Amino acid sequence: MTANTGEETGGTARRPADAGRETCWRGQQIRLAPLDVDDAELLHAWRCDPKAIHEIGFWPRPLSSLRERIESYIATYDRDDFLVLLPDGTPVGHIALTDQDFVDGTAEIALMLAPEHRHRGLGTDALDALVDLAFGELPLHRLAADTHTDNHAALAALARSGFVREGVRRSVCLHRGRRYDLALLSLLRAEWEGLERPRSWEL
Repeated sequence: MTANTGEETGGTARRPADAGRETCWRGQQIRLAPLDVDDAELLHAWRCDPKAIHEIGFWPRPLSSLRERIESYIATYDRDDFLVLLPDGTPVGHIALTDQDFVDGTAEIALMLAPEHRHRGLGTDALDALVDLAFGELPLHRLAADTHTDNHAALAALARSGFVREGVRRSVCLHRGRRYDLALLSLLRAEWEGLERPRSWEL
């Protein structure tokens, strides 16, 4: 998982709320809509946020490159990408279920929130919704996530969604001349079944 949930805010490109955009899944506070190539400019602005660059490790790339990458996301069958929306259609983040392996029943989760929408519980809500999609509609057994060990907001959101910290990859990332450790987390189907919270289809 990559997460952008820190306190810093910065200028981001804003797209008008689109209350008419088709959504396919929901959480308590959010809705999920399939990611589209036209969302590239929005994601590009979020990826250029200093907190995202630091905590996720994105190196800003040209908008054209991101547009091509989103096209490849849409074309592949081993991942599903969604724009996270408020009920009024305001885009607040990007979440994805990647590296799906239906033979072994595994996948990974990635999440990025817009700077101005952090610390409102939206990340946990989006995680819960995607976890319900993964275990409620797909034959998956294990979901994995990772983030810097000092990305406390992401670690807290994952813990609230039931993810268990299972290890650390030491000195994995180089950023600003410093090495960072990567925390590894996972959630198993049996653990999800034991969570006492409403499922997305019950909301």
